[in-house]
Amino acid sequence: MSTSKSSGDVSKIKVLVPISNGTEEIEAVTIIDTLVRAGAEVTTAIVGEHTSLTATCSRGVKIVGDKFIEDCIHENWNMIACPGGMPGATHLRDSKALTSLLQSQYAANKYIAAICASPAVVLSHHNLIKGRKATCYPVPKFTAMIPSCSNSAVEIDGTLITSQGPGTSLMFALSLVEVLFGKEKAEALHKEMIA
Repeated sequence: MSTSKSSGDVSKIKVLVPISNGTEEIEAVTIIDTLVRAGAEVTTAIVGEHTSLTATCSRGVKIVGDKFIEDCIHENWNMIACPGGMPGATHLRDSKALTSLLQSQYAANKYIAAICASPAVVLSHHNLIKGRKATCYPVPKFTAMIPSCSNSAVEIDGTLITSQGPGTSLMFALSLVEVLFGKEKAEALHKEMIA
């Protein structure tokens, strides 16, 4: 599922979506597809010990990435959006390259988004939620990792956007469109996608 587009437009909104074996495919594809429909330049990056650009997701669906996460280090991203799924979120958490990218994003006060297990397993583990409200997959082992965990389907607190899981993926993705492109664009896509 290659989504990178070459363009001379340097003002293009760039979003990084890291995926790995065990990533939740509904979340990954919904984030990628919705942002591409909005006009973002989405790069799907493979995380973990891979010799190819293919990740086998949590239900066996294979997704082909655009590049390896290590090849994304020196690029600037408007947003990094982490899908969940287990053990995918664990692989994202353990990636030094992704951790470095997320820490840089956080330090620059740029958008970080995560859904399902990733707010707890990835972001909270690396102290990237700090004093902000977030939500995640609503089970005690994950909610206990987030001090200010909310029960909202989607939680937006400044540059942090989080959501609960596969069933909230489209609402989450449309929220990402709204923060990146504005309410009008998100509403138009909502209508177009019959959401």
